[in-house]
Amino acid sequence: MRSIKKNKQISCLLLILAFAQLPAYAQLSDEAEAQQLLKTVSGRMRLSIQQYSGTNLVNEEQFKQKQLQRNGANWQLKVQTAKVAGEPEAIDVTTSFILEKGVAASTAVSASFDFSNWSRDNYVLVPASIYNGNRYHAIGNGYNPPYPAEMYYNPNVPLTISNNPRLAIETGKASRIELQSTSTATPAMCFYSPKVKKGFIVLTSQQSTFGNNGLSIAENTAQDSCNFSITAPAMRKLAAGFGDYHASGDKAPDWKSGDALALSFRVYVFAANGIPDLLTKFMKVRKAFTGTNHPRNQLPMSKGLELARTICGNNFITVPAGSYYTPENGNDFQLGWVSGMINTYPMLAMNNEKERNRVAAELDFVMNKLQGKSGYFYGGITAKGEIRPEEMNAAYPEIQAMVRKNGDVLLWLMKHLMLFKAQGYGNMIKPEWEDGARKLAAAFTNTWKKDGEFGQFIAPATGKIAIYNSTAGAIVPAGLAVASAYFKQPEWLAVAKASASFYYNRDVVSQGLTGGACGDISMDADSETAFGFMESLMALYYYTGDKSWLNKAEVQAALCATWAISYDPVFPVKSQIGQLKCNMAGAVWASIQNKHAAPGVCTSSADYLFKLFRATGNKLYADLIRDMQHAYAEAVNVPPYHITTNNLPGSSMERIQPSDAEGKGSIGNFINTRNSWTETNGMLMALELPGIYLQTDKKKLYVFDHVSAQIIKQDANGTVLELKNETIHDAEVTLFAETSAAAIKPLGYSNFIKWPKASVKAGEIIKVQIAKNGMLSPLRSS
Repeated sequence: MRSIKKNKQISCLLLILAFAQLPAYAQLSDEAEAQQLLKTVSGRMRLSIQQYSGTNLVNEEQFKQKQLQRNGANWQLKVQTAKVAGEPEAIDVTTSFILEKGVAASTAVSASFDFSNWSRDNYVLVPASIYNGNRYHAIGNGYNPPYPAEMYYNPNVPLTISNNPRLAIETGKASRIELQSTSTATPAMCFYSPKVKKGFIVLTSQQSTFGNNGLSIAENTAQDSCNFSITAPAMRKLAAGFGDYHASGDKAPDWKSGDALALSFRVYVFAANGIPDLLTKFMKVRKAFTGTNHPRNQLPMSKGLELARTICGNNFITVPAGSYYTPENGNDFQLGWVSGMINTYPMLAMNNEKERNRVAAELDFVMNKLQGKSGYFYGGITAKGEIRPEEMNAAYPEIQAMVRKNGDVLLWLMKHLMLFKAQGYGNMIKPEWEDGARKLAAAFTNTWKKDGEFGQFIAPATGKIAIYNSTAGAIVPAGLAVASAYFKQPEWLAVAKASASFYYNRDVVSQGLTGGACGDISMDADSETAFGFMESLMALYYYTGDKSWLNKAEVQAALCATWAISYDPVFPVKSQIGQLKCNMAGAVWASIQNKHAAPGVCTSSADYLFKLFRATGNKLYADLIRDMQHAYAEAVNVPPYHITTNNLPGSSMERIQPSDAEGKGSIGNFINTRNSWTETNGMLMALELPGIYLQTDKKKLYVFDHVSAQIIKQDANGTVLELKNETIHDAEVTLFAETSAAAIKPLGYSNFIKWPKASVKAGEIIKVQIAKNGMLSPLRSS
C-alpha cells in the first residue's frame, strides 16, 4: 500500500487531524466509558506496543498508565473517547501512541478487545472474509480444491470450505485469524452472542501512518475467551491467498524520537435477538466511521450499455454445436453463471429484428443441445458439440452440472419469455422453449419433494443430487415463482415458498451466510448466493404480496451489503487503479476463497435492491446499488482516457484487487483480459435500473446514472427537473416517475421497457417536464 514518510511534522499533523475528526457534538471523556460499554459483553480494551522479529511477536507491553518505558524508550499514550450522537450504545475512540524519547525497532501498536465468558457458538463476522467464524470443515490447499469421493451422493456431507482463515471447528483447539484491512469489504470485526443477546461491532480505517491496519481474532484452547485486535500496521505471519497461504512480508516499522501514530475506531455494543439483528445493524453503520464515499460520474449508463452491446453483438458465432453469443473469451459455451443465456437478455431488449432472431437461435441451441433427460441442463458445451462436465470424481463418472446454473436457466428463460410478450413478439415463442422451462421447473419440484433441498451439483441424466448442502440453489425459488405464474402451476409456487423459507432459516438466520454458487469454489460463503437469494425473496414478495418476504429481503440485503466495499480504498499510487484515481466503493467481493472484488454482481443488475428501496423507502438500498453501478463504471475500459483491461472498448474484467491475496504486485492492478459476465451485468444495470427515480408527490429524487438532477419546479402540469451531464459522453437517461401510492405495488420484470428517456449531450444542462402520467418532454437546454 501507499507508504507515507515519517517525520515529526507529519506525525504531529496526523495527531491534530485525528483529534479534529472527532464529532463536533461529542462530549470527551476518558477510557472508562469505553471499558464500561465493553463490560456488557464481558470485554475489556487493552492498548499495547508490540516488538517483532520479522513477523514473530517477541514482546508485548500493555499501557497500564499513560506513560510506558522500555529499553530506554519513553512512550506516551493519549486516549480520547466521544459519545456518538443518536447511538447510546456506541463510542468513538482515538488513541495516540507517541515515542517521546529513544528508538524502538520493529514495533507496532495495537488496540485489543479481550472477551471472557466467550462461547464457540458466537457468530463471528468480518465482512467479505469471515462468516460464522468460517468454522467449517476445510479441504485442499489451493484454488478450487476437488471434492473427495466420500462427499458424492452423500446427504450428510457437512458444509465444506477451502483452506481459508478460520476459527477451529474442533473443540479444545486454539485458533487465530490474521487479516489486513484491505482483505475486507469494510474494515470491521463483529460478533453476536446468543448467550447474552448482544452484538458487537468495531469499525476502523484502512490505514495509519505506517500503512494498512491489521485485524486479528484469536480464540484460546478452551474456546471460552477470545481476543479481537486492531494492529497498526498489519503484522500477519501468513497472508491468505485463494485457498492457501503465503508469507505476508509484513514489516513492523522502526520508530525514532518524536514519531507518533493515531489509531482510531468506533465500538458498538447493542441488544440483538439473533444474527439478523447484527447484519441489519452492520448495514446501517458500515459507512459511519469511514464516512461518505464519493462515486464519480464519468460513464453514463447508456454509454456503457452501447459499448458492451457492441462487444456482445460482435461475439455471436455459428459453430458445429449451434449459434450463440459467446459467454467467454473462447468459442465454447457456458450456460448461466457467467452469462450464457443471460447476455442474450440485453440483446433482446434492443428490440430489433437482427438481435431478436439471434436470441431465438441461441434459445433453440440451448433447448436442443443441453437439456438432460431429467429436465436439468448440462452446464456447458464445446464449440464442437461435446458436453462439458463439472465437478467430476473418478469414482462417479456420471456427468454433473451446477445447480446454480440451472437456477439461472429457469429464471432467465422465464424472463426472456415475458420480454418477448412485453415487446409484442409473443408469437415468436416456440413450444420447445416453454416445454424446456416446464421440464426444468418440474425437475426442481421433484428434487425438493425427494430431498428437501436442491443441492450444489446435480446429474442431468438422472436428476440425482451429486453434492448436497450449500445454498447453491438460492435463485431457484425466483425461477419457480415466475414459472408458476406464467404456466399457472400453483405447486411450483408452494415449492418456491417452502425452499426459500428453508434456506432463509437454515443459512441466513442460523449461520449468517449463504454460499456454494460459484463454479470455482467449494461451499464457501460467497456474494453470488447472497444476491441470488435476494432475487428469490423479492420474487416471492412480488407474486404473493406477503410482506413477510419483504422483511426477509431486508435482512438478506444487509447480508449482501457485507460483500460490497463501503468506502473508497487507497490503492498504491503507481498501480493502475491508483493512477486512474478510481473510487471503488461498491465493488463486490466474490467469495471467502476468491479474495478479490469485482465490478458488479455475477450475473445480475441487482434490480431487486432497487425494488426493495422502492417498497421500503430505505435509502441505504439505493446507496448500495448506486455504489455498485459506479464501481462497475470505474472498471470499464474506455480508451483513450480510462484504460483498464487493455482490451476492447467497453470491456471489463472481474478483478478489482485491494488485497495482497495474489501478491503485493497485484494490488490495484487490472488483469489484461475481459470477462463476459462483468460486461453483461453492466448492460443489465443500464436496462433494469432507472437512471433517475422520482416520487412526484413526496419530491423524493434519487439519481443512479452519471448525471446530476434537481427538482426546480412543480405545479399542475407536473414536475420540472434540471439534468446536468458533466461527462464527455452523450447520455440517454431513463426516468421512472410515480407517486408514493403507486410505489406500494411491487415492480415487475419488464417495466423498464416503458421508462421514458431524456437525451443529455456531453456537458449539457437540460430541463425536462414530467407529466403526472410519468411521461416527459424537454423544455430547453443550455
